[in-house]
Amino acid sequence: MHWKSSFAYAVALLGLAPTTEAANSVVFRDAQSGFTFTSFDAAFQIGRYLSYRVAIPANAAPGQPYDAVLQVVAPIDVGWAGFAWGGGMTRNPLAVNWASGSTPVVSPRWATSHSMPSTYSGATYQILSRASGVNGTHWKVTSLCRGCTSWAGSSGTVVLNPTGETRFAFAYSRVKPSGSSPDTSITVHSVTNSWMHDLNGAKNANFDELVEQNR
Repeated sequence: MHWKSSFAYAVALLGLAPTTEAANSVVFRDAQSGFTFTSFDAAFQIGRYLSYRVAIPANAAPGQPYDAVLQVVAPIDVGWAGFAWGGGMTRNPLAVNWASGSTPVVSPRWATSHSMPSTYSGATYQILSRASGVNGTHWKVTSLCRGCTSWAGSSGTVVLNPTGETRFAFAYSRVKPSGSSPDTSITVHSVTNSWMHDLNGAKNANFDELVEQNR
């Protein structure tokens, strides 16, 4: 497993020219949940995308941990879609998302090497059921995460800056996990990449209220 930034590979895969780095996310208001997210569409095949969206409280302060809502939307045939809060595979909280039949699943993971991530007790995810689901074309997992915006990194404590840009990463596999348990084994990913994400546009003044409405 090799879940790190592979920008050059993605450029070659998609036939794109390299560009200077800037925030790639856009503001997106989800009509179903009411959350305002900043969202990034990650290409996993030519012309096909996974949507990764993050919402945070308006009062999130620099240097202090805060809760966040992660929303992942994927075509129905996607096996699993991973998200790295630290912008790479190792030594940061990971979220592996998939649909088990009609059940949305999110699994907290952590990797210390480029091998299958193990389950991670430092972060907890609660699926917001009213903003999650599976239909004939897509699945959507919306979850509240505690322990995802701050963690013990290899060089000390990391806290994501809620007022600026941060690097996130994704991984995709075409092979669906065999069950709905968060500790289900996953297969090696097929595609990875990273991007710059603006958290400042993801702030919600009524964050706690929206969480309660969508449980």
